[in-house]
Parts: sequence; structure tokens; C-alpha cells
Amino acid sequence: MFDNTKKPKGLKRIVLASFNSFRAIKWLYQNESAFRQELLLLMIAIPISFAFDISAKEQVTLILAVLFIIFTEIVNTAIEAVVDRVGLEIHPLSGLAKDLGSAAVLLSLIIASSIWFVILL
Repeated sequence: MFDNTKKPKGLKRIVLASFNSFRAIKWLYQNESAFRQELLLLMIAIPISFAFDISAKEQVTLILAVLFIIFTEIVNTAIEAVVDRVGLEIHPLSGLAKDLGSAAVLLSLIIASSIWFVILL
């Protein structure tokens, strides 16, 4: 049984959580081509954002828009992992959960594209 009183606290908790996060990012990079593509998009977007005569706030907004895509991809992958953990058999709710995660990624792509279009237009 899980004992909530024995959880690490303070700086130790932050360090352990950081290791978990880096392990997850490494796994994503090694196993998810969409994540690698979105990281490439970020690596392209950062220098491109410097090429335009825009304010620092607009530049940060452009970069955050791409980071939002990556964030959404991570949540989508987490949904897929949980669904697959529960069972690999075909079930309408499993398909719906995965489709909703995919829809969230699509929406984040539309949002990011709109932000880039509005700022650079």
C-alpha cells in the first residue's frame, strides 16, 4: 500500500522529479517520431523567430506556441500509454481516448500556426 507520509520532500523531491522528467523525455525522443519532429520544429522555430523584426514578447509567444505543441504531444503519449497499459484489446472508449489525445495535438498545431500567422503577418 502507498504511504503518503514517506514521500520525499523539499529539494530531494524536486531532484527526483527532475530525473523522472528527463527519463520520460529521453524515452519520448527514442520512441516517438512525432516528438522528434516537434523538437526539430522547435529547433527551427527558435532561430527563425530572431530573423523577424518583432518584439521580445512576440518572439517568446512564437517559441511558446511550439512548446505548447510539444506539451500536447507529451500528454497525448501519456494517454496512449495508460490506455495500452489497461489493455490492448479493441474497445470504443480506448479508441475514443486516443482519438481525443490526437485531436488535442491537432488543435495545438492549429493554435500555434495561427499565432505564427498573426504575429508574422
